[in-house]
Amino acid sequence: MTDLLVRPHAPAADGCVLRITPESAGWTHVGFAVHRLAPSASLSGGDAGREVCLVMVSGTARIVAGDQDFGVVGGRASPFDGPPGSVYVPAGTAWRIEAVGAAEVAVCSSPGVPGRRPARAIPPDAVGQSVRGEGTNQRFIRDILPETAEADSLLVVEVITPGGHWSSYPPHKHDRDAPPAETALEETYYHRLNPPQGFAFQRVYTDDRSIDQTMAVEDGCVVLVPRGYHPVGAPHGYDLWYLNTMAGPVREWHFHNDPAHEWIVKPKG
Repeated sequence: MTDLLVRPHAPAADGCVLRITPESAGWTHVGFAVHRLAPSASLSGGDAGREVCLVMVSGTARIVAGDQDFGVVGGRASPFDGPPGSVYVPAGTAWRIEAVGAAEVAVCSSPGVPGRRPARAIPPDAVGQSVRGEGTNQRFIRDILPETAEADSLLVVEVITPGGHWSSYPPHKHDRDAPPAETALEETYYHRLNPPQGFAFQRVYTDDRSIDQTMAVEDGCVVLVPRGYHPVGAPHGYDLWYLNTMAGPVREWHFHNDPAHEWIVKPKG
């Protein structure tokens, strides 16, 4: 069974500390990378067949996509400090980032078709924010690139789960191409903790248990979700932030709860 937990490594020359490709993950759609850039360091990319969402995890950077200069993007000190600044870049468009100070940027990607739409900024005040769940199942959602926003296949969202709470719970899955009941979406979870010496837990499992891995997740780790249910728990004292990148054949998020645990969200009475 493929190990679904990917740990960060020492920064490469381009600042990369994590890189997930469809080839390394053994799937078709989602790509994900994290770069930690020193002040004035730069990073560039662009792929004829893949669209990208550049998410400023922390710090600020000047971002240029094609002939559009978006100026300085970002500004939060950490992913726990309000919604991010981001830039959507369509397939076939070259992009470049130059860090203003120390910066961390996530590069979320999936298949796309060139020429369908222009690059655009997604400022913090354009990020939809909501609260989901109640009690110790409550978490805070920031929709960066939801299905209501234009893109070919990419979906991007970040979530803050307070210490002692659960998220992606009750356990749900989206691995069956049967809209509107359920859609097949590959997914990555990029985890950060506050304070950073903490840990969290994530389980990925299928109905037949052909996948069943429970992982202790530390700051900076990625969990791959090729299929199956994937709940997350944050221990007391440690807030958890994660960035989700999702993509599949249909750009809609329809999920199916584990029937054994769906009672948790059913009305009482």
